[in-house]
Amino acid sequence: MTQDSTTRSWRDLTDPRRIVDLDDIEDREAGRKEPEFENLDIPENLGTVRELIDDHKIKRYAFTQDEYGPWYFDNSPFGGRIGQAALLCNDLVQMFTNVYAASKVVGFHTEEQMWFDSPARLGEEVTLSATYTDSYVRRGEGYVVMDAQVTGEDGRSVIRHRGVEILKTVPGTLGGRGSGTPERRVTGDVPDDAQVVAVFDGNTTVGDVLKPVTKEVTFEQAAVFSRIGEYVINTHNNLQAARDGKLRQPIVQGAQQFGLIAGRLVEAFGPAFFTTGWMQIKFLVPVEVFEPITITAVVTDIVPRDGGGFTAELDVWIRRPDGRLVTVGWASAALPTNS
Repeated sequence: MTQDSTTRSWRDLTDPRRIVDLDDIEDREAGRKEPEFENLDIPENLGTVRELIDDHKIKRYAFTQDEYGPWYFDNSPFGGRIGQAALLCNDLVQMFTNVYAASKVVGFHTEEQMWFDSPARLGEEVTLSATYTDSYVRRGEGYVVMDAQVTGEDGRSVIRHRGVEILKTVPGTLGGRGSGTPERRVTGDVPDDAQVVAVFDGNTTVGDVLKPVTKEVTFEQAAVFSRIGEYVINTHNNLQAARDGKLRQPIVQGAQQFGLIAGRLVEAFGPAFFTTGWMQIKFLVPVEVFEPITITAVVTDIVPRDGGGFTAELDVWIRRPDGRLVTVGWASAALPTNS
């Protein structure tokens, strides 16, 4: 059952307890369209969903991302507990499953862009809305563009989202993709004498490199992130679905990688990332569960902000152990000032 503005809020897109009332669990997706490029109807309203930012949602996300900062479990600079910066990224990505059958999706998330306007607070009921706004064919694959937004109970913008997805493909046969237009290409090259920093501050300069952090997403983390708790089956939470997609084992969702980068940038920028942050990330090749990946970034520019202060612009990337870039992109946020 699809939620709308008249349905009581739940912490997920669907309330998984409803499935026990169905004689046939396949009925949970009754009325939803096959996720085929030919079935798109652009523009296409993907609906509105209300979700509760509760203790369980925050703790579950912390497990999937290995992100246990004190702001999410105690007090934050915004007063009280808040949700992680990218807590609602996958909820927005998955909004299309309000219209399309989630368990029949074998897609590939190619790009995620998000603007961070304000944090979501513990106990707050937020509203998600999304629309398919464009579609196109490139290299024989059908792509679709989603614009979406999260608003708080008081009507403020929490985050804005634009995502690009290959609606249906065979992930195991996808080759590498370019990292962007030539003038913005992310190479991941770092000078030998670059200054490596753990955080950004008023002394940050162009060329500073963010200290690399290595993560390993386990199958359990990927499965929970990818809606196994809602009984959704996909290439991220089911070995057979992954094999059907010609993959050796399940792969890590692009949205989960996006969250890993966002978590690192929160550590680097501090509270300012929740109100001034921006990320545009491209996913080049699949990342397997249990595969160690290393996240880092380099400062490419520092520009003045209206009203004072400065914004740091970054190239960001993820590498796997063989050195190959698997995920690349760009980010920015206001620099903290030195006290």
